[in-house]
Amino acid sequence: MIYYTEMLGMQAVDSTGAPLGRVRDVALTPSHHARRLSLFVVGKGRHLFEVPFHCVREVSGNGKAQLRLNLQASELRPFHAGAPPSPEGGEPEHLLVGRDLLDQQIIDVNGRKVVRVNDVHFQEHLDGSVEFLVAEVDVGLTGAVRRLFQGVLPSRAIRAIEPWLKRTVIPWDFVDLIEIDPQRRLRLKITHDKLAALHPADLADIVEELAPAEREAIIETLDEGKAADALSEVEPRVQKSIIEALDTEKAADILEEMAPDEAADLLAELPQETSEEILDDMEVKEAREIEELLEYREDTAGGMMNTDFISVLESASVDFAIEMLRSQRETAESTNTIFLLDEHGRLTGALPLVQLFLSTPATELVTVKPPRLIFAHLDTPEKEIFELFDKYNLLSLPVIDENYQLAGVITVDDIISLLRARK
Repeated sequence: MIYYTEMLGMQAVDSTGAPLGRVRDVALTPSHHARRLSLFVVGKGRHLFEVPFHCVREVSGNGKAQLRLNLQASELRPFHAGAPPSPEGGEPEHLLVGRDLLDQQIIDVNGRKVVRVNDVHFQEHLDGSVEFLVAEVDVGLTGAVRRLFQGVLPSRAIRAIEPWLKRTVIPWDFVDLIEIDPQRRLRLKITHDKLAALHPADLADIVEELAPAEREAIIETLDEGKAADALSEVEPRVQKSIIEALDTEKAADILEEMAPDEAADLLAELPQETSEEILDDMEVKEAREIEELLEYREDTAGGMMNTDFISVLESASVDFAIEMLRSQRETAESTNTIFLLDEHGRLTGALPLVQLFLSTPATELVTVKPPRLIFAHLDTPEKEIFELFDKYNLLSLPVIDENYQLAGVITVDDIISLLRARK
């Protein structure tokens, strides 16, 4: 194992043993190989040269650390660390470890957190010829100490104290980079499968730790459903910041996947012009649901309710109700109650789902519905809503209009989210 911090400052000598300068950086070329060290950047004074790895004869860490080359100084090509070359020019795009990785924030999907890179570890690999492959990134105290004493103490002295320090590394395969600047030389096509596999609450924690531009980069790479789930768990001020930064079409696609009440709450925090633009880009059905919710005051049942629910006629059978749940799988996943209506569409009961599985398939729902129905009106103030949930230990509360038609539902999750946002 050799560390980036040990390579940095290493003296480079040509095939005759003449000094060429010192290593200023090392690079990968992801378009050719995701892990292989592809070149060294050697500097002498203000001049930088690139040394392809195949031109390296030996990387010596014993005694006096040296990079021995099998070419002469006249054969070196200048290295330009400025703007990236044009893709049309055929130049490879390099990931410079010092510039693009060191001190950068990355996502530790196993630890479900954002960490900072202190060092990069390379493993020597024999495959017909010698090559160095990135093995892991150091995000702990060992890397920080190597950075602190690099160039001050010999490498062997630093390694001698490493066993006494806490070692925290992330395998390279688990590193998820965040690209935010289209002008960067790095153009990795990074898949976010590992991010998408995280629980939305864990992903939300990660998003909240990132800088604004990085948050948007993450949300943009996720599919709309996963982005909506994560955004629902994020603090309101962060939600607002992310949605405002996205283009309206992407924002609209994400809000279509959110629960209507959450989408309405988010749009209510945005400038009116921005909200209208996003609504214009949404599908008509979803936009209409949200617009209706926006008409209610935020501190009333109408402003708190969700319009996603499952309702059936009370004369229907248990078997029919179960089929309704199967046909509305997405809504059913977050449902704990099925609502009963009479032949005029008026709310008559709230049946816990568990009751369906305790009854025979042919049983009429009206015969097993609870004797008492707790509900709220559209204009019921939130204070009374909180009291109802507390008094009756409710999991959900139906909201009716002036004709006793079911308008929406408030769930205990909604209550928890409101209380959390006010801490």
